[in-house]
Amino acid sequence: MDFSGHKELLIATQNKGKIGEISYSLSDLPLKLRTSAEYPNAPEVEETGTTFAENAVLKARQLSQQTGLLTLADDSGLEVEALGGEPGIFSARYGGRNKSDAERVLLLLKNLARKHTDNRRARFVCAVALAVPETSAIKIFHGVCEGNIAIEPRGQHGFGYDPVFISEGGALTFGQLSDTSKRQISHRSKALAALRDFLSIHFPVSA
Repeated sequence: MDFSGHKELLIATQNKGKIGEISYSLSDLPLKLRTSAEYPNAPEVEETGTTFAENAVLKARQLSQQTGLLTLADDSGLEVEALGGEPGIFSARYGGRNKSDAERVLLLLKNLARKHTDNRRARFVCAVALAVPETSAIKIFHGVCEGNIAIEPRGQHGFGYDPVFISEGGALTFGQLSDTSKRQISHRSKALAALRDFLSIHFPVSA
């Protein structure tokens, strides 16, 4: 991938929680980070892919072409084993686009209760795509965090399904963890760590 002339990186999301995690992970790279909020006229990319990776690529490629910037996009979500992998790629739209995070969490717990099962296995999955506007070249990075669904929501930190997700071997939900603790184990942090290692080869961090 040729990054010649690029000094800025567009984070293709308006989700403040994601922006915070991504900015923290890439903060020491010699790149100016931009966000989708700075490009209000850019149309929303329709997530028509069938996997997290496909949706991340759609967003990264389209916004890189529209802005001319090196662009990063992630698609992530929760897969619950007893629900056949739901909500999966529809995590942000589970039950309808107009629902709040809290409403989606309660819907998830309700649907899981209907299964009458002790199986509460779940995992958070993240795919991060990096797109170069001149060539449409794409590089994809993955991250997974295995765990279980809590009986009820706990904690006020994070976003999305964090209040009901307990990582494997843990006792606290992501909603109860500090940002620092969550960054050490989260699916997005794992994908971003791989991305950062890749970018640092092309954009060396000053000593």
